[in-house]
Amino acid sequence: NQTSLRKLMAFSSINHLGWMMMSLMISESIWLIYFLFYSFLSFILTFMFNIFKLFHLNQLFSWFMSSKILKFTLFMNFLSLGGLPPFLGFLPKWLVIQQMTFCNQYFILTIMMMSTLITLFFYLRICYSAFMLNYYENNWTINMKFSNYNMKMYLILT
Repeated sequence: NQTSLRKLMAFSSINHLGWMMMSLMISESIWLIYFLFYSFLSFILTFMFNIFKLFHLNQLFSWFMSSKILKFTLFMNFLSLGGLPPFLGFLPKWLVIQQMTFCNQYFILTIMMMSTLITLFFYLRICYSAFMLNYYENNWTINMKFSNYNMKMYLILT
């Protein structure tokens, strides 16, 4: 129920802190990889928030209506930070998952993956709301190869 982007980023950081602590317990090189990926993704998001003066979720929904590329980039970064598998943010989590399975730490791994699913859920909810529920484009825009006369004839015949 949070609408503040700072609080959402703080909750996400708490989740990533657990992953970083586990990666530090496993290997310092894996921790460094995880830290660099997380820092890069967080920097991109906070940089975009700072440039566009975004503080709340409703600003995300209303401001990016004119630029679909910026909106798409921002929400792909959200999903990457959440650790959705095809994105860049999943790679360090995958490395930690592999090392934890080699060390037979299945119980802790299950708890960590469940907490990541909760974090990913609110990122997906934000992205779904922004892309599907608040999409203000006219459905009747005609970008077809028909001329106006052909389109009128087609509509009359159907």
